[in-house]
Amino acid sequence: MEDVLDQQSQPLGQDGESEIVTEDATFVHGEPPQDANGLPKVDSKVEVLHEKVTKQIIKEGHGPIPSKYSTCFLHYRAWTQSTRHKFEDTWDEQRPLEMILGKEKKEMTGLAIGVSSMKSGERALLHVGWELGYGKEGSFSFPNVPPLADISYEVELIGFDETKEGKARGDMTVEERIGAADRRKMDGNALFKEEKLEEAMQQYEMAIAYMGDDFMFQLFGKYRDMALAVKNPCHLNIAASLIKLKRYEEAIGQCSIVSICSNKKIIFHVCAQQLYYSSLDT
Repeated sequence: MEDVLDQQSQPLGQDGESEIVTEDATFVHGEPPQDANGLPKVDSKVEVLHEKVTKQIIKEGHGPIPSKYSTCFLHYRAWTQSTRHKFEDTWDEQRPLEMILGKEKKEMTGLAIGVSSMKSGERALLHVGWELGYGKEGSFSFPNVPPLADISYEVELIGFDETKEGKARGDMTVEERIGAADRRKMDGNALFKEEKLEEAMQQYEMAIAYMGDDFMFQLFGKYRDMALAVKNPCHLNIAASLIKLKRYEEAIGQCSIVSICSNKKIIFHVCAQQLYYSSLDT
């Protein structure tokens, strides 16, 4: 398998430097639990973040917490507490939410308070009072959210960009957006080489978040090629990390996201399948 990874990590850029191979940051890192419909059962201590917001940690994170105006990338599920009806799930949509702390939508104020207390990689259960959620009127976008609805969130902070980036993705030029994604990819490569696989996948996921479908559909010619040169390696690098973690089926899923347009990708896909099936015999 190391030979295949070495083949996959031949130079992609003009500088001739070898790098790991991979593509898009949507769903691999923070994989959902087995029961994605019901609220998770959590035994950890209840932290009071605000009189209307409490938090229980499901999985510990690492590093610092985001500061005000950081751009945070997160996955979450949301339920109404009274009916236990799940009305939103970004894992299902395979599209992380981008939230700028201090500039979040009004109905996400409680969620933002929770996220602002979290570390990268942390997963938590939040309970938010209606005053910091969808308010007295409920939600027009989600008819199943009634007036005065308290909300429960299962949320994972994939990671965040500090204010040094200076802009939300939507306000960046094409070059700025690709550059920000490429910096995340390079950070992920450095972590991969240090065998910090979970942290590496977080960086790759954030890089992919910069290269979302809406953005990619707008690109043609050299800009699309530039974006794919960042996005595709991130997907494959996530797969390489998952293989090291013996999460073979997820690795195959990541490989399948990348359009099979070269023999190298076909080889990587086949090897991932072989690893998966060989794991069934152990």
